Amino acid sequence: MPNRLAREPSPYLRQHADNPVDWYPWGPEALERSKNEDKPILLSVGYSACHWCHVMAHESFEDDAIASLMNQWFVNVKIDREERPDLDQLYQGVVQLMGRGGGWPLTVFLTPDLVPFFGGTYFPSDDKYGMPGFPKVLAALADAWKNERKKVLDQAAQFKEGLVSYTSHGLDSASGALNGDDVVTAAVKLESRVDRRHGGFGKSGPKFPNPMNVQVLLRGWRRSRREELKSAALLTLEKMALGGVYDQLGGGFHRYSVDERWLVPHFEKMLYDNAQLLHLYSEAQQVEPKALWEKTVRETVGYLQREMTSPDGAFYAAQDADSEGEEGRFFVWRPEEIDAVVGAELGLRVRDAFHVTAVGNFEHGTTVLEAVKPLDGLDEARAKLLAERSKRTPPGRDDKVLAGWNGLAIRGLALASRVFSRPEWAAMAERAADFVLTKMRAADGSLHRSWQNGGRLAGMLEDYGDVCSGLTALYQATFNPRWLEAAEALADLAYEKFWDEGQRAYSSAPKGTSDLVIQTWALHDNAFPSGASTLTEAQVTLGALTGRERHLERAGRYLERLKHEMLENPLGYGHLLLAADAFVDGAAEVTVVGEAPALVKVLSTTYAPTVALCVVGPEVPAVLAEQATVRLNGPSPAAYLCRNRACGLPAKTADELRAQLFPTRQPSP
Repeated sequence: MPNRLAREPSPYLRQHADNPVDWYPWGPEALERSKNEDKPILLSVGYSACHWCHVMAHESFEDDAIASLMNQWFVNVKIDREERPDLDQLYQGVVQLMGRGGGWPLTVFLTPDLVPFFGGTYFPSDDKYGMPGFPKVLAALADAWKNERKKVLDQAAQFKEGLVSYTSHGLDSASGALNGDDVVTAAVKLESRVDRRHGGFGKSGPKFPNPMNVQVLLRGWRRSRREELKSAALLTLEKMALGGVYDQLGGGFHRYSVDERWLVPHFEKMLYDNAQLLHLYSEAQQVEPKALWEKTVRETVGYLQREMTSPDGAFYAAQDADSEGEEGRFFVWRPEEIDAVVGAELGLRVRDAFHVTAVGNFEHGTTVLEAVKPLDGLDEARAKLLAERSKRTPPGRDDKVLAGWNGLAIRGLALASRVFSRPEWAAMAERAADFVLTKMRAADGSLHRSWQNGGRLAGMLEDYGDVCSGLTALYQATFNPRWLEAAEALADLAYEKFWDEGQRAYSSAPKGTSDLVIQTWALHDNAFPSGASTLTEAQVTLGALTGRERHLERAGRYLERLKHEMLENPLGYGHLLLAADAFVDGAAEVTVVGEAPALVKVLSTTYAPTVALCVVGPEVPAVLAEQATVRLNGPSPAAYLCRNRACGLPAKTADELRAQLFPTRQPSP
């Protein structure tokens, strides 16, 4: 019989509905049973596209004997980390405090008061990999709970104390005023960690895209003209786009590569990665136009449109790494499979271009495609291979809609539409924005976190920050004031719901969330940006476009609070550094008055990432009226570049505007 998870909307939880484990979703029923029966909670956190989550499920959660032990000794609770990132953030700290790397599946044991006393990630079903088998772990912890309760509770108290420090790390540093040199300093520090042969950060696998940190390299180059910063960023982008971490047939990026040269990926595809990489490769086109950047963006948008878009226009969360029980099976090829699709003669060229050999570079003699030679003239062959691949059993798709990740996708599509003059991409972003604003908001205007046949769960800070950032980008692609008005309303609501005046920081969950044993703070940028970072980015843009000081005052207070942390650990604050760069650039904006597509194009095709763009005609919408109205008194059409609330002379031609955006300067030594 299916367990309670069969009734849950989350695809990840439903994956475990047929386990013999007596699973509960996180909620009052499980927590009350734990207290009533004096049983500890076995908390398992994962997500639908997680390969090792599947492995532990097959080895342990589907095993009747192991499930019997779990049911006898514990109250077993499953959490989808994508639905409750605040709980995941909190309990990941247990593994970190134990001196182990975090990750998923996350396995943590809690007292009935929700305080952790032991944790780990993947546990094998038998003793292997230098780890005890899961049954041994269960037996030892059950015995400790029964016979050594004081020791367990003492350890839980120590964990709770440690988690307070862990979750607030970064809030103990001194504040300081920011300047443009700080952005360059952070970029130089990041560049020192770049692999100059294969790109990316670090010289060994696994390698993650880290798009926001690559963007910091470009921001440092923009300010300093230090060529090594630009070359490190563009090398990384080239190697990723040509490697196996990029889907060479279907477009879109896998989660990361297990090696140092971007060849063999961990095959899951996440919306947040592809959203951020769309933005990054679009910026690369502004920096140094290349056919490779355009191809990568075009194919990634095609992937999102083909495989990740709901009928209503919202974007799904993720695709699995596995199909038919094997990781990567959907994506890999053998030489004879290619020849069977395109013929032996053309197959030779295709195999040569993608380095497909009889030995292979992956499991069972199969090959992950990488572009080792130019693909010119192979478009038809690639299309045939993609069509043939589509007949295979596809990886599972997590079809929940997350507000925040949709915000990141809106942001990426909006910039891509401007850079590549593809208004249909902005239309995709508008459909997603309309979905979030109409179907994922409660009656009081607050956001839902997730949607599956209805909105559910309270929005986290990342939902507010990401959606605000996406909407400000969407305004600059469409100049529809609706998006800017919605962004401002959500930014003000986020400040009300998440800002803590005492800490001068943002909580990751709404204030007053009752099932957190301690407060969690939105600080670090990891695989995707912190909600505090995207909200701060949106606040700077809102301040630039609307002229309303509250947005810049809020952004400035938070950025100064984290200045020393950003410089000490730029890898952990990449997106916040992007917001800082725009803030110290004086919240720059260009207002184009009248019909002037050539002036608008300057801002879309040149690299000016700190400059917000506004277009107004005779009728100025209320959200822009405070500062745009006065510019209607000058010449039209024209562009007004303003920084720190001071404007230059109106630029009437594209060349005049470029000269204002990029004044002559000498490279820094």
